[in-house]
Amino acid sequence: MSKLIFVNLPVSDLSRSMAFYAALGAVNNEQFTDHTAACMVFSETIHVMLLTHDKFRQFTPKTIANARETTEVLICISAESRDAVDDTMSRAEGAGGTVDIGPKQDYGFMYGRSFEDLDGHIWEVMWMDMDAAKEAMGEMASA
Repeated sequence: MSKLIFVNLPVSDLSRSMAFYAALGAVNNEQFTDHTAACMVFSETIHVMLLTHDKFRQFTPKTIANARETTEVLICISAESRDAVDDTMSRAEGAGGTVDIGPKQDYGFMYGRSFEDLDGHIWEVMWMDMDAAKEAMGEMASA
């Protein structure tokens, strides 16, 4: 069985955040959703748990960071193509997110862009041609 990842994010408005992630293509798993949390599924292995601040506080004694002011993590998810990266950015922007908060990364064999969700959590979406990447990395190592 593949390992699963559950990214847990504190959100200020659960229903609005659910709509945002649904616009990105995630599907709500109602089995793990209530008025305090929602499980948004991107794939068989990638799940995003949206937690109200009260619910999130149950899992940590630390202060919840304001993602609009500080960055604790950068979440990166792969895409099938360059067009899929751009499509995700369009969907994020259309759902109220802020796109291209950092510079686009275009190395030919690798292409990535980033967005902030409604609470300021940063997501990077990256496409990579693995064969071309291996070749480019080998050339850099020999230089």
